[in-house]
Amino acid sequence: MKNIIKAKWFTYATYLLLVLATLLIGYVLLHNNKTLNNVITSFFEVAENRSFDYRQTIRVAHKQPVANKDIIVLAIDDASLEMLWDKYGEWPIPRNVYADLIDHLEKDKPKAIIFDFMFIKSVRSALTSDKALVESMNKYDNVYTAITFDDQPEEVRQAVDLPERIELNLDNKSNINIGKKYGFKNCRAILSELLNGNVHVGSANVVRNSDGIIRKVAPIMEYKGKYYPSLTFGASANYLAGYDVKNFVINKAGVLSVSDTQLPLTEEGDVILNWYGVSGTHTVYPIYRVLNEMSKSANAYNFKDKIVIIGTTAMSLHDTKSVPVQDSVYPGVEVHATFVNNMLDNNFIKQSDMFVNMLIIALVVALIGAIVMLSTSTVFALLSTLLFGIAYLFVSYYVMEIFNLWIPVVLPVISMVVAFSLSFLAKYLIKSRDFEYQYKLATVDGLTELYNHRYFQETLKNQIEISKRYGQPFSLIIVDIDYFKKFNDTYGHQAGDAVLKQVAQTLKKNSRTTDFVCRYGGEEMSIILPNTTAEEALFNANRINKAVAERAFQLNATETGNVTISVGVATFPDNAETAQELIEFADKGLYYAKEHGRNQVGKV
Repeated sequence: MKNIIKAKWFTYATYLLLVLATLLIGYVLLHNNKTLNNVITSFFEVAENRSFDYRQTIRVAHKQPVANKDIIVLAIDDASLEMLWDKYGEWPIPRNVYADLIDHLEKDKPKAIIFDFMFIKSVRSALTSDKALVESMNKYDNVYTAITFDDQPEEVRQAVDLPERIELNLDNKSNINIGKKYGFKNCRAILSELLNGNVHVGSANVVRNSDGIIRKVAPIMEYKGKYYPSLTFGASANYLAGYDVKNFVINKAGVLSVSDTQLPLTEEGDVILNWYGVSGTHTVYPIYRVLNEMSKSANAYNFKDKIVIIGTTAMSLHDTKSVPVQDSVYPGVEVHATFVNNMLDNNFIKQSDMFVNMLIIALVVALIGAIVMLSTSTVFALLSTLLFGIAYLFVSYYVMEIFNLWIPVVLPVISMVVAFSLSFLAKYLIKSRDFEYQYKLATVDGLTELYNHRYFQETLKNQIEISKRYGQPFSLIIVDIDYFKKFNDTYGHQAGDAVLKQVAQTLKKNSRTTDFVCRYGGEEMSIILPNTTAEEALFNANRINKAVAERAFQLNATETGNVTISVGVATFPDNAETAQELIEFADKGLYYAKEHGRNQVGKV
């Protein structure tokens, strides 16, 4: 039993070393091959992002979470665009229209009016309209408008210096480097009267993932070594704080806090959005209806304490984005609305860190390994693994729904497959080793490590069948150690056992790999020689006899001595027709050798 346990632990250790060696080789290959590393990393990134998309799609189908009703999108949709074109005969429309819209909305005292527009340069033919827009925007302290950052070279556009009033003071105590992904060299500025006026200004930059889908938004950008808010982050932060907030801290854990809202930043400095539904989930009013209401004394729309985001949704204006919600394309203005909603509800998604991911994978591998190793049925182990995989997928969904936590799916699922395969292989190896060990116990003599008497009898019968079938002779050699009792009486049984082992070693060393060297019983041993004639067997018997006689045997720790053997030889079918007759013939030769001085091959 102890030997079986040792064999199992040896197999476990070998299996573990094999897994570690495979991981090490994989690490070296990936570390030294950047192309391969990028391909594999990209595969896992895309696959994991898709798993996030499916979870978000399911949440939306279950109407979780619910869009905030205090957010209103004033949309220049297809109908509004057609109406405005017909009315003004051009696009963009005169900017005084927006000035009038601001004055109209301010009557209801909204919390914020956010323009997802860039008012770039003055239109020479409409300076009066630009002046009206500037005056209206700068009149109120709750109006926001956009700029964008990019990396255009200086010869295309000179990089402007932005006014100090729109900068943020950021105390970054984490290892997050915002400038690595969201650092820009140039800026598409807006009217200087707006930049240097009273209106709030923020970036409208939105960066897609490598697969073209927007899952993350950066709340803060870096430009010329200074920090600036995104358009909707600035508006949401002021809404939550109740004043124009400029000072922010990113703590050591990478969390950016605004009042009670926490933004768990990724390593790149952005946040993962939690989506509320397909396009149109937030309250959306076509802008043409609001413009029509402006001429009436009664207002059908109530904007009191609302956050109003004004932007385009018309497909012909090409401001559309792909988002995680399945089969959904969002206008950019609704992406901004989603960010604001996350801010107001403190509802961002946090992605589990590397330590948690490795812990999950370790637990998954350990559990699947235990299921396979402890299960007595392969079908049960397979079904259990499949059920566990399905259960994990449900867990990953509910963890996102309840805790807003994005735990990995792809790597744990792949780990389940690998763990199942390797555990099943290890179990097979253990069973195979156990079988081999049990077979060895049943067929091998424990002292001499030669085949035992039972195996000798079975092999002898098999060789007779083979000889009869194919007409090939085979031979049998029987060996008896001379004066073996003398060794036991003189030196003790331990010396006798040592002699038996060393004689057995000599017989195996001087036999062919196809021969069967067996312990016949007591001090007698035998050799079955397949496909061997009488002459060949006699030659081998004399060679073995000589090898034993010339060897110095270690009797104990200090003494050596010489040992001789007596040998009998028989050949089938020359000397016998049955196994018993073959043994008896070989025994006669053995007795002849003993009676005529020992240390020789006997004749019959």
